[in-house]
Amino acid sequence: MPDTGSHHLRIHSKRQTAFIKIATMQSRKLATGNELTDDLLQGGFEFDAITTIYGPAGAGKTNLALLAAIETAKAGKKVIFIDTEGGFSVSRLKQLLPEYKKLLDKIVFLRPTTFEEQKVSIERLKELVNNKIGLIIVDTITMLYRLQRSFKEDDTHNQDLSLQMLILNEIARKHNIPVLLISQVYSSFENRGVKIVGGDILNYTSKCMLELENMQNGVRKIILKKHRSIACPQERQFIIIEKGIEKKE
Repeated sequence: MPDTGSHHLRIHSKRQTAFIKIATMQSRKLATGNELTDDLLQGGFEFDAITTIYGPAGAGKTNLALLAAIETAKAGKKVIFIDTEGGFSVSRLKQLLPEYKKLLDKIVFLRPTTFEEQKVSIERLKELVNNKIGLIIVDTITMLYRLQRSFKEDDTHNQDLSLQMLILNEIARKHNIPVLLISQVYSSFENRGVKIVGGDILNYTSKCMLELENMQNGVRKIILKKHRSIACPQERQFIIIEKGIEKKE
């Protein structure tokens, strides 16, 4: 008689091994490039998910994006950087990483100047993403959207932004890579504070939301507003230094 017990054991063993591999893959994180945010996010940015960083100008959003790009390059992967504001600073990158030219070789730049071009750029990601890509950054996801809405407020703009978010989410999950989005904020008289541009559209698709605030004397605050596996809210204070960011004691 065939040894059915051993057969079932082998099947169970294979399934268990597969489950462990899947669990390990899903729990991988990309180091953020500094101890403060690594600690806040318990290891870094999640693979297979969208992380959105939002806040006012000068709060450190692009600094966090550049630090993540550096970590990706150190891991031997390439970065797709969609720069909608023309704000990518080579001089700042040089401060963060003396051998910055090696990193530039690992960055694929897309530079849309209209919301329609941004739509095309994000659709192109389906063709560009392969196993050599380790991170997608969009800085910012909402500037051109906001500009377009200022000329003509139309539901189609919300639909287009929603579609872009769905594409980014699909890519993150299908290719198991982190997607890092930067967004602006605007003053809200109702809440006596600020709200993220893109609001519910970004919040719905993003698995992690980080808000930055400018405080006094050059101090910034980072607040973990949303995460699928970490209790929220949590916050840290930091300052921006030449080599990155540093925890404010």
